[in-house]
Amino acid sequence: MSDDAPSAPATPAWTFLTNHAHVLLCIARDPEVRLRDLAELVGITERAVARIVTDLETAGYVERTREGRRNRYRVRGTLPLRHPVEQHRRVADLIALIEPGAPPRTRR
Repeated sequence: MSDDAPSAPATPAWTFLTNHAHVLLCIARDPEVRLRDLAELVGITERAVARIVTDLETAGYVERTREGRRNRYRVRGTLPLRHPVEQHRRVADLIALIEPGAPPRTRR
């Protein structure tokens, strides 16, 4: 193999969205997702996911309902995004941007 061959791209050191956004998007995609699966999808620890879900619940962006041994989540898509730069947009707008083919399962 030649030394001039391009190497595989490295894992990015940063992304455009926060872990909070990644968790929210994963919950919108699958309201019955387990914390363990969220951790794997986002690439963070289960403990970090639990803190993020608590943050999202406390702020009112996510509602959690216990169904047997599982949790079911509901994203409140009508709420505004939190940062002043994007607070003119709603959570549903972010979800639609990332998941354009599937309407988000949100609650007004």
